[in-house]
Amino acid sequence: MARKELVAAGARYSAATVKTAAKGGNPGDQARAWGFYRTPEVRSFANWIGNAMGSALLYAGRTMPGGDIERIPDDHPAAQLVAEIAGGPQGQAQLLREYGRHLAVAGEAWTVVRPVKEALPTWHVVSVLEMSRKGTNLEATIEGEALPIPAGDPDGNGGELDPIAIRVWDPSPERHQNADSPVLGSLNELEELRLLSAAVRAVTLSRLTGRGVLVVPKGTRFPTAPGQNADDDLIDVFLEVAETAIRDPQSAAATVPIILEVPAEMVGQIQRLTFESDFDELAIKLREENIRRFATAADIPAEFLLGLGDVNHWGAWTLTQEAVRLGIVPRLDIVTQTYSRYWLHPLLESQGIKDFRTYVVAADSSPLRVRTNRAQTALDVYDRGGISGRALRRETGFDEADAPTAEEQQRRDRRDQDQNTEGKPLPVDETNTDPDTMPASAHPGRPSEGLLAAADGLIWAALSAAGEKLRRTPACPRSERTRTRTVQSAELHTRHTVEASQVDQWRLLDGAWTRIPEVAARYGLDPECLTASLDDYCRELIAAGVPHTYDVVPAAISSCTGTVAA
Repeated sequence: MARKELVAAGARYSAATVKTAAKGGNPGDQARAWGFYRTPEVRSFANWIGNAMGSALLYAGRTMPGGDIERIPDDHPAAQLVAEIAGGPQGQAQLLREYGRHLAVAGEAWTVVRPVKEALPTWHVVSVLEMSRKGTNLEATIEGEALPIPAGDPDGNGGELDPIAIRVWDPSPERHQNADSPVLGSLNELEELRLLSAAVRAVTLSRLTGRGVLVVPKGTRFPTAPGQNADDDLIDVFLEVAETAIRDPQSAAATVPIILEVPAEMVGQIQRLTFESDFDELAIKLREENIRRFATAADIPAEFLLGLGDVNHWGAWTLTQEAVRLGIVPRLDIVTQTYSRYWLHPLLESQGIKDFRTYVVAADSSPLRVRTNRAQTALDVYDRGGISGRALRRETGFDEADAPTAEEQQRRDRRDQDQNTEGKPLPVDETNTDPDTMPASAHPGRPSEGLLAAADGLIWAALSAAGEKLRRTPACPRSERTRTRTVQSAELHTRHTVEASQVDQWRLLDGAWTRIPEVAARYGLDPECLTASLDDYCRELIAAGVPHTYDVVPAAISSCTGTVAA
């Protein structure tokens, strides 16, 4: 699988950029790329990227000194502007979905923002094939109508109701002004795929049009249909059989060979002639190989195009995380960075906000990273005091409107207190039964102590390695790095805030699970499941700033052991 970091490029159409903003790549290549969109493999790839990007959430943030992005309050002017993009969350989801498909196929698209009197402006994603130059103006074709876009002044400002256009593209490393995409990089391979598919179709049709020719000695009567003369030209017979077979593949013409009578001395016995070629089977194999070449050129795991096959749900989840990291987040960055520079910043500057460049449009990709058992993990961690009620509601699909009122919470607390009092066990010397002296590991439904100790060691080692890396990140200022030496590395994340996305950004857990296959084999567990469970647990601890405790280990691995943590 091809791996690369995508760098954002953008330009707002104005008088200052009139010569360069509309100058994209080769129009012929763009047209060819979109011509392949109807190819099943390309369409599947582009729609996967688009649907995934459409699940992300846009928000307004502020760039901090270390490069991190901090979400800003909803009442800030930047937050209000971002909330109005494309009319709100639903429009933003559609906007990002469209950009996903455009960046996957053509590597670029235009955003046309069209102001509306006394209403929010409308946002459109327009392909390069629907943009053209008309003198110093651009012209966009939107919903079948031509929309002129004036160049405006050098700062990108125009009339109050003038539309604006922003080109967003993934720059080619060869020529920055040109766009790049997996489809543009595979035009030759896709052309071969089209030819091979045509060949396979021709093979299929040729086999439908007949099953060859059956040669019989002369004297055998040539079959005739009503109204047909036995001396009719053989070409007419071939054409009639072919037409019938294509029109009705279940007809006899598609399965029975044509009977041809020849002089007896020219054929020693009845024989059948077929028209198959050695290339028929080769074309099918070449097509499969060509599809695989395109799948490896796409910047998501090839399994999403070739099929997951025997990959279990844990492996599928891991592949999804890889696809989000390599194929979705970089493209989201392309869009948000361009919108920040060429849309948000000019608006904030016009409102007199001095530090307008520190505010950005950002995308939250966490909805793409939620695993199916995350809700159960949240419940387990909440029961042990590891996360708040707000976090629990978020991870289980509820919002703050579902939170209990103060009165309901008081009643619940009193009920829990009464139950704890009534159910409190008596001291050992006051019971009427034998004391329970079974060790914890002997209780049914609980993993063995050996497995718990091994998992605890893996978690502690992973957090320790993450803490060592954390000391060298912007989250830990240089002025405090000497002081952090007194803090155990495995608990450093509780002292310095780490966002969930920064775990991947700073590679805090890279290489942390190399011993899991050995441990999983020792205790008969699925190594992929154990890796995913421990990785998720550590990520949640780091992002929440919560220390690890041994008591939570059974819950962290319960989905892999088939047990319920006590």
